[in-house]
Amino acid sequence: MLKITRTLGRALAGFLSKPRPDYLQHDTAPIDRILQVIEPGDILLVDGNSRISTAIKYLTQSTWSHACLYVGAVDRSADMPSLVEADLTEGVTLVPLNKYEKYNVRICRPVGLTESEKRRLLRFVEDRLGYRYDLKNIVDLMRYLIQNPAVPTRYRRQLLSLGSGEPTRAICSTLIAQAFQSIDYPILPKQNRVADSEERQFEHRHHTHYVPRDFDLSPYFRVVKPTLELDFDFHRMSWKHKLSADTTVA
Repeated sequence: MLKITRTLGRALAGFLSKPRPDYLQHDTAPIDRILQVIEPGDILLVDGNSRISTAIKYLTQSTWSHACLYVGAVDRSADMPSLVEADLTEGVTLVPLNKYEKYNVRICRPVGLTESEKRRLLRFVEDRLGYRYDLKNIVDLMRYLIQNPAVPTRYRRQLLSLGSGEPTRAICSTLIAQAFQSIDYPILPKQNRVADSEERQFEHRHHTHYVPRDFDLSPYFRVVKPTLELDFDFHRMSWKHKLSADTTVA
């Protein structure tokens, strides 16, 4: 029975990983600009175009369907493996930045990490290379692709709690959430008021409840936009309507 389940899971994973033809890339920074500003420890959020990406974006009501952690490479090149991700078919792997050069992406950066904490963060994900993707409840995702259920927004997060409980399995946002929780860095923690005090204590949410958009929503991550980081000046932009006006005057 276990063999049949795994075979079915692999077949569904292959189906859900296939890209959709109607993907639209907006005017985002080219990969060389992203390479200039991205740093080890940064999260790269991806607006994916696969069937499973569509399901995740629907369930989370978000643009972002995938998350990777940038760990860097000896040779700072977009062709060198430098992103740790949990892929549906390949599991936890190291991939190059240029894998996502044709996608809409966003950089989210943790603030205030010491060099020791950053090393622990990167080592956490690197130690999990080779882990398999957690395919538990993959049938549920398939069901939500086929039909759009009337699921209240407040319950959608629970629908993506894809935790099998096996330590050698992970999904993209779960892996990254665990890595940051291992150094007690906040994402969207619960806040509890201490009795008879103004003090607040923070509590980590369970890592399986995190989805890619949470790193964007978190007030503890800085959004880094390569265009603005690299001497952006809108006065240097050439606008078509101004060129048309100049031609008419002439």
